[in-house]
Amino acid sequence: MSDRTRNPGASSPARRRREAAPPSVTLTAQDLHLFNEGTHHRLYQKLGAHPSREDRRAGVRFSVWAPAAERVAVIGDFNGWDDRANPMMPTGSSGIWSAFVPGAERGQRYKYRIVSRHGGYSVDKADPLAFLAEAPPHTASVIWDLEYEWGDAEWMAARSGRNALEAPVSIYEVHLGSWMRVPEEGCRSLTYRELAPRLVEHVTGLGFTHVEFLPVMEHPFHGSWGYQTSGYFAPTSRYGTPHDFMYLVDSLHQAGIGVILDWVPSHFPNDEHGLGYFDGTHLYEHADARQGVHADWDTFIFNYGRHEVR
Repeated sequence: MSDRTRNPGASSPARRRREAAPPSVTLTAQDLHLFNEGTHHRLYQKLGAHPSREDRRAGVRFSVWAPAAERVAVIGDFNGWDDRANPMMPTGSSGIWSAFVPGAERGQRYKYRIVSRHGGYSVDKADPLAFLAEAPPHTASVIWDLEYEWGDAEWMAARSGRNALEAPVSIYEVHLGSWMRVPEEGCRSLTYRELAPRLVEHVTGLGFTHVEFLPVMEHPFHGSWGYQTSGYFAPTSRYGTPHDFMYLVDSLHQAGIGVILDWVPSHFPNDEHGLGYFDGTHLYEHADARQGVHADWDTFIFNYGRHEVR
């Protein structure tokens, strides 16, 4: 969240409300070119689930990469999880499948039903670029948007100076799920919004300049502390929604505290709903197990030799 694109000096509500002007979710020839050469730096604005209006109808545009699929359908709360209701169409030769679903809306769950050209393999996959997932152990993706009115314009305007090489830096590392709990309620973790005032008070009182969150991206196994990520674009729903997470970051920024996100680009879990064997092939991971399997963790290793994965 701290590297969002915007004018740091902007003060009008219209500018502070969004990360940027809402882009078109339609995949252009330039989008496909950049994607296939591995240089599309805003792919989250094109793939995944995005509320939009098409042919004067409100709904959601879904797009997913599955080049070895024979057919793909989006299934969810909006169609009774019926894979005949909303088949997706291939977009040129890019391997991307897309569909617009009228009436689909924020908060509804969904997955992609993928039938591979290889061996009749069929599977229901979570969206790799979803902004929100069901709380584990459930595994569906959830339609969401990132519209939020930020209050950290002062921090954003001064950020480059605070992060300069000569600026003092003292980092407080924290795992949000275990940092503080509520004994009276089964020792549950705090929510993002509950964490905000407590963490601000604690960090500022100790004189830290930054906090570093252990991975907050969605992960199926809580014991991994986030180091086995399944949803790289979704803050874990264990502690709230993306807006709740933005509130936490916003609160820290307003208190003059920078936020660093730890993340794991090396390997990912082999859960069936995740990235592994996504379209019946080794799409995201190396096909050679000597390169594609992490022996210590029984996880898959990304194939960064493939442009689209990189």
